[in-house]
Amino acid sequence: MTQDMSPRISDDDRDTAIERLQEAYAEGLVTRDEMDERLQAALTARTQGDLVPVLASLPDKATGAAVAIEARGGRIRRGGGWRVPRVFRIESEFGQVELDLSRAVIDHPVIDIELRLRYGRARIVLPRDATVDYEGLGAEWKQPVYKAPRRGGTGGPHIRITGAMEYGRLKIRHRRR
Repeated sequence: MTQDMSPRISDDDRDTAIERLQEAYAEGLVTRDEMDERLQAALTARTQGDLVPVLASLPDKATGAAVAIEARGGRIRRGGGWRVPRVFRIESEFGQVELDLSRAVIDHPVIDIELRLRYGRARIVLPRDATVDYEGLGAEWKQPVYKAPRRGGTGGPHIRITGAMEYGRLKIRHRRR
């Protein structure tokens, strides 16, 4: 039996998830049956990983300002114990983008990364237990390369990557041991 090692949630985390589900229902984004099912899962959730499937398919909610970084050349690099914002926008004209989320502090069950890469390359390293969706990323020249882990990631944050790459390249992988 595998044990979910993601951080435990507080009552505030649970209340926030329930509030978001109720808003989604009021906006007509989920049916009553779906809301009841998700509310039950949120009420019994113990870890951040338990909340991921509850909130993953809901559209963004304004949770503060998005963090945006723009560079014409050079390198955009984040690594170590940095705090990952809920919405992260990165625009690079000619440089390199390196985002290492594997040891970062991730407070949200879903992280949205909007990547605008004209030329150059980007590399994103995910935590071992994270899931990723990059179908919202348009690529004109080369398709993103994703190296899935041998054992599927569960229980961690869900990373959604959107945006556009013209002549850039993106590599996504999970943290190695």
